[in-house]
Amino acid sequence: MQHELMLNRKLSIAPMLDWTDRYCRYFLRLISKHTLLYTEMVTTGALLHGDQARHLDFDPTEHPVALQLGGSDPAELAACARLAEQWGYDEINLNVGCPSDRVQSGMFGACLMATPQVVADGVAAMLDATSLPVTVKHRIGIDDLDSYEALTNFVTTVSGAGCSTFIIHARKAWLSGLSPRENREIPPLRYDVVHQIKRDFPRLEIILNGGITTLAQAQEQLAHVDGVMIGREAYQNPWILAEADRLLFGDDHPIPSRHQIIEQLMPFAEEQHAKGAPVNRISRHILGIFQGQPRARSWRRHISENAHRAGATPDVIAEAAQMVPKQ
Repeated sequence: MQHELMLNRKLSIAPMLDWTDRYCRYFLRLISKHTLLYTEMVTTGALLHGDQARHLDFDPTEHPVALQLGGSDPAELAACARLAEQWGYDEINLNVGCPSDRVQSGMFGACLMATPQVVADGVAAMLDATSLPVTVKHRIGIDDLDSYEALTNFVTTVSGAGCSTFIIHARKAWLSGLSPRENREIPPLRYDVVHQIKRDFPRLEIILNGGITTLAQAQEQLAHVDGVMIGREAYQNPWILAEADRLLFGDDHPIPSRHQIIEQLMPFAEEQHAKGAPVNRISRHILGIFQGQPRARSWRRHISENAHRAGATPDVIAEAAQMVPKQ
């Protein structure tokens, strides 16, 4: 319950494979103090049989931060939930939305919408294993299992296991015939379905995901749901988060400039580089910060042409920033 009281899910950044790693999250936290951040999806197998520190380590300044798990075996999910608590995460999220073939073959992701009791069993096991809140991210339907009745059955079953927060991508997923990218773009957005879920389950916390590209759109959706999750737009144009703390969380702290964000990032970049992280592992996440600003192309070009070179240091980032006029 203590963790539930601490988390404000009014705005969050979606878990995105190969994108929302610890370097990305540190950078985004410099722009918004309050937006909830999610890790990339980590499979239970990778945690239980792989390098746990590589998957789980994060900087304390990233809080609030949630770990997204991919899996379906209750015992494995419980073991990973205990690891999440040991590492200090603020939430555990179960992926029931990814439609990729690799995820389906592992019996997790969006295909689990067809077996709500399996999801419920996994949620119950994690809640028994940890004091952290456990949330579920899912679609409004899959394939021909896309009726509102099927969706309400899923929510009813999983909430009965103790889950009180549902992050709903407002598109269905086709598990065959469409790529993961096409599944983010081709099935139509159905915000009305998510709104109806909130009306029918008023005691549950309902977070809407899909197609949100501005804080104004987020504010519009907050009239119908409890929170909004933004995905690729926040990655490609991170400065949309600059006003988030004031507009959505009521925090009027001074907003640093884009150049100040880069200055604040430099000590972290130097520290991580000293520990062996290549510069481009950090710099690839910050390319969009000057989007729409004069000389933004020069900023991107300098980083893209130099950060990957052997012997590159974080000075590449500072040099690129000098090419952009300070506003």
